[in-house]
Amino acid sequence: MKTPKPAEQLPLEFQHVPSSGRDDLLVSDPLSAAISVVDAWPNWPSPVVILAGPVGSGKTHLASIWRERSGASEIHALDGSGAEEAAATGPVLFEDADRRGFDDRALFHVINNVRQNGHTLLMTSRLWPMSWPVTLPDLRSRLKAATVVEIGEPDDELLSQVIVKLFADRQLFVDDRLVAYMVARMERSLDAAQKAVDRLDRLALARGSRITRTLAQEVLGQMTEGEAPDAGD
Repeated sequence: MKTPKPAEQLPLEFQHVPSSGRDDLLVSDPLSAAISVVDAWPNWPSPVVILAGPVGSGKTHLASIWRERSGASEIHALDGSGAEEAAATGPVLFEDADRRGFDDRALFHVINNVRQNGHTLLMTSRLWPMSWPVTLPDLRSRLKAATVVEIGEPDDELLSQVIVKLFADRQLFVDDRLVAYMVARMERSLDAAQKAVDRLDRLALARGSRITRTLAQEVLGQMTEGEAPDAGD
């Protein structure tokens, strides 16, 4: 491990909590359909809604808004987890269904309980449900009846707004030209935007520097190569 140079400062581990309420949600075309569905609750076109989109596309933010609005319980559709019982008593949220996995019969009974008791289920996934490894025909039939809302890749406008918001959450305000520079050179995902802002903030603190285009170039270059920037260089 390198010894920090005398002129450097080691950044403290502050917890930067992003604003995640409905008023903090940034609206753009890739998110508009999903936002409309969340805002329309409880008047949904079907009892089960699935938000499908890539990592960092805003699914978690939308799910958090819906959970707060609906009072939903978070579940994991596994046998013996209490998910089926929760679905019989009120709205339920199952995040990252494709990544976390589920028991076919447990999810089938969750959906049945939601339908029979007039409740709602929101699920999030990177993949459309037709790509999930479902072997139970009855469950596949239930998933076909769900409303699936796709969240597209963020456009330049949304990425710019997200970067500005992420810096503002840290009480940092950057030049529009720096934001445009980052958007033109970064991976097109909200997850990448969050990582870039976090690394820029840490690197600037470590070097006692302002957040500049040179610093951004270094961070984005290191992210492309899959490495973290070295505060000692």
